[in-house]
Parts: sequence; C-alpha cells; structure tokens
Amino acid sequence: MTKPLKGLLLFTDVGFVVYWMATALHWIPPEWAYQDYSNPLLVSWNWSFLPLDLAVSAFGLTGFALARRRPELASRLVLVSLALTVSSGLNALSFWAFRGEFDAAWWLANGFLLVWPLPFLVRFLRRS
Repeated sequence: MTKPLKGLLLFTDVGFVVYWMATALHWIPPEWAYQDYSNPLLVSWNWSFLPLDLAVSAFGLTGFALARRRPELASRLVLVSLALTVSSGLNALSFWAFRGEFDAAWWLANGFLLVWPLPFLVRFLRRS
C-alpha cells in the first residue's frame, strides 16, 4: 500500500466516523449543513448513507490494519472500501444534481469521495 493511498484512506475513513459522530451528536451547525437540513425526508436521506459510509470505514481501516501482516487480504478489503467510497460520493452528487441544488462545500466533499479512489482502483484492476 502506497503512502498516498494510506493517507487518503485514513483521512476518508476516519473522516466518515467523525462526520457520523458529529451528525448523531448534532455538532454540525445548521448553517454548515446541506440545504433543507431540517426537512425530515432529507434527514432520512442523509442517514441512509450511514451503513454505506461505515462499511467504507470498516473495510478501509481493517485493510489498513492488516497491510503488513496479511497484504493480500488487506488489498481486497481496501479495494472494496475504494469502490464503496466512489459509490457514496456518486450517490450524493446524483441526488443534489437531480434536485438542482449546489452547495460548494457539499459538492466538493462528495466530489472528493467520487474522484480520489479512481486512480487507485485502476491500479488494483490492472494488477489483477
């Protein structure tokens, strides 16, 4: 596992855990939240990402932890984490695009999730 992959993986996976903790504990000020943050339908939509995002973190952090002892298993776990990360970003961006809403912070964050794993996914696929 390369240093850039390790860094991005840790940043994303720990970031998801921190985001969901902050969301559950209502630490995110409403002015920083997405549009219609208090709308129950959008709250449910946001929470629908919890299983996906925590799966990203579980696979990624486990792969990170096993990288030295079980590199082949770690690679497989990281591959799943990368694919799920792309899915999370794409799903969120698709939703906001269909609604015709643009908030730079949310688009940048989800665009980051969509884009950063792609070069690593290509490398993984070329190796196999």
